[in-house]
Amino acid sequence: MLLGAAALSLLAACGDERPPLAQNLSADALPSTANAARGRQLVSNHGCLACHSVPTVRGPASAVGPPLDNLGRQAYLTGLLPNTPANLVRWLMDPPAINPRTAMPNVGLSQAESQDIAAFLLSLPKGQEAQ
Repeated sequence: MLLGAAALSLLAACGDERPPLAQNLSADALPSTANAARGRQLVSNHGCLACHSVPTVRGPASAVGPPLDNLGRQAYLTGLLPNTPANLVRWLMDPPAINPRTAMPNVGLSQAESQDIAAFLLSLPKGQEAQ
């Protein structure tokens, strides 16, 4: 009986297909004080490039974390959290609180800094080269 329940749970999990891409999110849902230019600078200053490739920001080539050029089209953040501007801000403020198994550290971003970074990431055109 227990084995049957486990098999049923496994099959149910296999049928849970999440779409990899959503409609392109925009920063419009963020507060008007969110500033993409400040967010771009924060990405550089807080070491995000040590793990992520970020279009328009020069830095070392890294593949530890996912590239962030298509973030606004992902259906989920960290595979768990629906991708909305508000959830992106929450994630940036404290990734381990959302997903304790993440490799992304809490770098001590304030809510305003997280909003600025979210505004920047959501403003990125897909496939733009670093400048």
